[in-house]
Amino acid sequence: MLETKKKQERVILLGVSLPNDNNILMSMLELEQLAKTAGGFVIDNLIQNREKYDSTTFIGKGKLEEIKQIIIAQKIDTVIVNNRLTARQNINLETKLGVKVIDRMQLILDIFAMRARSHEGKLQVQLAQLKYLLPRLVGHGIMLSRQAGGIGSRGPGESQLELNRRSIRNQINDIEKKLKIVAKNRETTREKRVASSSFNIGLIGYTNAGKSTIMNLLTDNSHYEANELFATLDASTKQVYLKDRFQATLTDTVGFIQDLPTELVAAFKSTLEESRQVDLLLHVIDASDPNHLEQEKVVQDLLTELDMTNIPRLAVYNKMDLVDNFVPNLHPRVMISAKSPNASNRIRSIIIDEIKKLFHPFNMIIKPENSYQLFKLSQLAFLDEDNLKDGTIAVKGYISSKDKWKLEEFYHGLS
Repeated sequence: MLETKKKQERVILLGVSLPNDNNILMSMLELEQLAKTAGGFVIDNLIQNREKYDSTTFIGKGKLEEIKQIIIAQKIDTVIVNNRLTARQNINLETKLGVKVIDRMQLILDIFAMRARSHEGKLQVQLAQLKYLLPRLVGHGIMLSRQAGGIGSRGPGESQLELNRRSIRNQINDIEKKLKIVAKNRETTREKRVASSSFNIGLIGYTNAGKSTIMNLLTDNSHYEANELFATLDASTKQVYLKDRFQATLTDTVGFIQDLPTELVAAFKSTLEESRQVDLLLHVIDASDPNHLEQEKVVQDLLTELDMTNIPRLAVYNKMDLVDNFVPNLHPRVMISAKSPNASNRIRSIIIDEIKKLFHPFNMIIKPENSYQLFKLSQLAFLDEDNLKDGTIAVKGYISSKDKWKLEEFYHGLS
């Protein structure tokens, strides 16, 4: 017998706008994208203006009755709330509405569980979900059983939700021990990379800004990219040649988002630390997104939280082919369309210019018989060469402070 196609969940989105909440429309639009990414079919998008959240049901009685009618008329399966619900609010809403209710945080965790590929990524997501669920293991109802599965139920699985608090704490402790081992191995690898002569570049930015596209522009065009939220979760580091034989590493990490669950910030600390040890950050921005200024602020705030504001940064405004009369906000910057034929060369050129500002300049005269030394020197530094009439070569270069001492062997060998 043929397996029937899984029914797509019919979803209502619900948000509350408090006084001076200027980001509600952006936030609700983003919630819709998140719901679609998780596989939901969004039927309606509701916003209630309130002075404060209702401590019992999050929304007022009138809006609650309105939603109940929509649920019946539209055969709604799930209500997704744009804010973080307390356990009490979650249970009360499910009891009164008679359908599954999840909040923005659980939706994001669910997408992360769906997208995680590596062993470490899956452990980190499971840890974040268990920490989120632990204070919610009270009472009964749809929130704890959710026998139907679907959006909000991926990850630990139904059996995990049946465990008592002690069992979940044991599970959390076990995962944290495993992650410490993984983090230690990652730290060893990172230390080797930092200690090497390689220049380390990190890609950061709002989710779906185009980080993976930029990575493919600069490397071998094999990194997964898609027009969807959180297309990349697991950190990926690749080698890239910027000029001649000068080699750098390029690391892509998970995209940032407003109201990122604190459980994920903690759980993904080791992954995000891949970008804490870099020499230059490429902050990729979707210039075509009308909310790019708010997204820039989200990234800036998270960088502050992660203590990464001291790392040199280059803003990469992507998707410029989709905008007119665009006014950039950040410096230094490069404005490109990843689809244009010269995008790769343009971004490489700007990156090199920024690296030169961080490097130590030097000049050297190389005799013809010592020209073979240029190959080794070009692996350590950016070189501009000029052949002189007598056959000697005038070299102007830029080298990192940690490799500056290596110039001594060249000066000595070329004298």
